[in-house]
Amino acid sequence: MERENIKTLLNRRTIRKYSNKKIDQLTIDTLIDAGIRASNCGNMQLYSIILTEDEKNKEALCKLHFNQPMVKEAPLVMTICADLNRFHSWCIQRGTTIEYDNFLWLNIATIDATILTQSICNCAEELGLGICYLGTVNYMAKPIAELLDLPKYVVPVTTITIGYPDENPPITERLPNEAIVHREKYHNYSTKDIDKLYTDFENLPQSKNYCKESGKENLAKVFTESRYTGKDGRNFSRQYLDFVTKQGFMRNFSDKDE
Repeated sequence: MERENIKTLLNRRTIRKYSNKKIDQLTIDTLIDAGIRASNCGNMQLYSIILTEDEKNKEALCKLHFNQPMVKEAPLVMTICADLNRFHSWCIQRGTTIEYDNFLWLNIATIDATILTQSICNCAEELGLGICYLGTVNYMAKPIAELLDLPKYVVPVTTITIGYPDENPPITERLPNEAIVHREKYHNYSTKDIDKLYTDFENLPQSKNYCKESGKENLAKVFTESRYTGKDGRNFSRQYLDFVTKQGFMRNFSDKDE
């Protein structure tokens, strides 16, 4: 395979600044068509997409994404959800029962929604658009769900901002392939392996700058002690678990005959 044919994928970069050019409906439909052609479990399509284009609604959504400006500035914001509500409704209308109100199916729907999202992102970049993935949806799932009127059995999974780029940032460095790929079986990492795989990453100018800004001696401490602390992780985990339980996905196993 010629690598030149997939240069968009190999050279992708996150875009946070967008021009004022609107995205026409045909392009939006094409993005969605590309997304739903992605693989999914059992062809059940356990996902939904919330499109946000209205300026007031984007502003409200922006507040829940920690005021990241691209949420307001992008012409299109997509919130992709794991959705068992639609499938449950179909089952009930066809005379059968709700069977997908458990963690397994939340996980399956989350995977389906994630694959859908990546297909949309790939299509967007092929069409000359830029995207930014927002991980904040994981921290703010409950208020985002309330803002978007998500019913029971629907959980927001990812949010992406989409628009025509107004910047050309450098490509973000990644770890070498050997850090990610295991042949046949998982090979656990020795101390020597970790040093080999992370030293170049730690010595990048931006990594050094993160350490300086945070006052931390190394990049690992920037992540664990400044950017993504254990305390925050535990607090948001409790909130997320409470939310998905409220949404109907954590029914006690004893509630059904096994």
